[in-house]
Amino acid sequence: MFAEGRHERLWEILGAHPRSFTTPDGIVEGVSFAVWAPNAKGVSVIGDFNHWDGNEAQMRVMGSSGVWELFWPGFPVGGLYKFRVHGAGGLTTDRADPMAFATEVPPQTASRVTASSYTWNDSDWMTRRAAQNPVFEPMSTYEVHLMSWRPGLSYRQLATELTEYVVEQGFTHVELLPVAEHPFGGSWGYQVTSYYAPTSRLGSPDDFRHLVDCLHQAGIGVIVDWVPAHFPKDAWALGRFDGTPLYEHSDPRRGEQLDWGTYVFDFGRPEVRNFLVANALYWLQEYHVDGLRVDAVASMLYLDYSRPEGGWTPNIYGGRENLEAVQFLQEMNATVHKANPGIVTIAEESTSWPGVTRPTNLGGLGFSMKWNMGWMNDTLDYVSHDPVHRSYHHHEMTFSMLYAFSENYVLPISHDEVVHGKGTLWTRMPGDDHAKAAGLRSLLAYQWSHPGKQLLFMGQEFGQRAEWSEERGLDWFQLDEQGFSGGVQRLVRDLNEIYSRHPALWSRDTSPEGYSWIDANDSANNVLSFLRFGADGSVLACVVNFAGSEHSEYRLGLPHAGEWREVLNTDATIYNGAGIGNMGAVQATDEPGTAARPPR
Repeated sequence: MFAEGRHERLWEILGAHPRSFTTPDGIVEGVSFAVWAPNAKGVSVIGDFNHWDGNEAQMRVMGSSGVWELFWPGFPVGGLYKFRVHGAGGLTTDRADPMAFATEVPPQTASRVTASSYTWNDSDWMTRRAAQNPVFEPMSTYEVHLMSWRPGLSYRQLATELTEYVVEQGFTHVELLPVAEHPFGGSWGYQVTSYYAPTSRLGSPDDFRHLVDCLHQAGIGVIVDWVPAHFPKDAWALGRFDGTPLYEHSDPRRGEQLDWGTYVFDFGRPEVRNFLVANALYWLQEYHVDGLRVDAVASMLYLDYSRPEGGWTPNIYGGRENLEAVQFLQEMNATVHKANPGIVTIAEESTSWPGVTRPTNLGGLGFSMKWNMGWMNDTLDYVSHDPVHRSYHHHEMTFSMLYAFSENYVLPISHDEVVHGKGTLWTRMPGDDHAKAAGLRSLLAYQWSHPGKQLLFMGQEFGQRAEWSEERGLDWFQLDEQGFSGGVQRLVRDLNEIYSRHPALWSRDTSPEGYSWIDANDSANNVLSFLRFGADGSVLACVVNFAGSEHSEYRLGLPHAGEWREVLNTDATIYNGAGIGNMGAVQATDEPGTAARPPR
């Protein structure tokens, strides 16, 4: 089945597994090792147990499968090992296990034998998850880099502190930057060397299970970033594993990503596709994660992605679409959704590729959701302008509604927007601190009210001023509950509470029936006004003022006359605003020709 690319639980046959066998002399305990290296001339297991001597524990190849195996009696759980691979070209290298379930702490590179003894306590969560479709449920996501949220915390410490904070802030999910083992911390986890092992920097695999379990018990979903697009060239990892291009494509015009200095997986090879599809299943089943956010999908879909003319080869039809990658993504999505009802797969896809969230049986890629990069770019550009000039950029705030229902979208303000000189949400806002805080509060309220699920990177929920650094972490010392940062933090908390309580803000995210403009064209006042309709018949009127100043006696049409209760005012004093508002409600009068579209 592996050679055909169809072994969905590949981690059960490859890697290192503690075993016990009954023999005439009694029970023998040890570890079974298995590794795929079809072009190797020989493979042996090396480690502390044999003083890293490659002559002692030589493996045997299993027929024509290309899989080498060995059982070593007495090998301890927790023991370190590598494979010494005698490659096809005569080069001998010591390699980490591609299927390692645990690793040494970087910068050390050996694999570690492990066995889980964890008992899960999230059965209620898993049952509820299987009965729901997250596309039609509230989803407000807090994006987290575990190593720098509060530097120095372990998985088990995060299980307490991160869980308490996320619950307090009212988010429904966390999205974790890649947790799979990676040698270079500055890659933020996006250059993975051990796809089946959570990073050992923060603890053991069971410690990571405990973190997920605690989040689930608190009602928080867990999404992890997953990186099947490319992998680093470290000589001890996947690249040229058996002396030949094995996991990567053999043609460098398809097998290397020059911008990133990495190899690209050979998506057309059944065994490689199996390695990746099984890996997606592994995180969902062995670690109970609730979703995968797939990184750099555009780089997978296009053969000419970030390549010069002449630096890429077309597909069999002469086009630039990577047909093998398309097939892989469809297979991955179809497989994980069938095996794990209620999970979510999210594409970071920055182009207009059609049908990213269309089901695979209808020709789509099969993702649950897709990041709305256009909304993010347009919105952040608009708010960076002085309010005096925003009227000239009003189209940036209305354009997203021309395509808002073409896919199932996530509205991301992610880690990528607070690094590399881009500043932060706070520093993008023009004006003094009062103006910045008011502008940031308006932006966040707009994000929460726009169709789509919202995602916010850590630190932006309290208006961090410094760019994010994975080495320094967040500036918690700047958080002042009585100041502007505390006001922004409280606003996010209230936005999440209001959002979860009002189906109008999420139950029709993917349907035009859930949205109607009140006035899309008030560029002169820098105001956007629209209605959100819930599947339960509820309606919310959303009015966002980006003018940077008060509008007195502002008039607009509502679906019906009567009292409309004000559920949120971002300028309220509890958010350290100026306190200008509507005293908790407005009275709509019945004037012919002024009503907005009634709820459907």
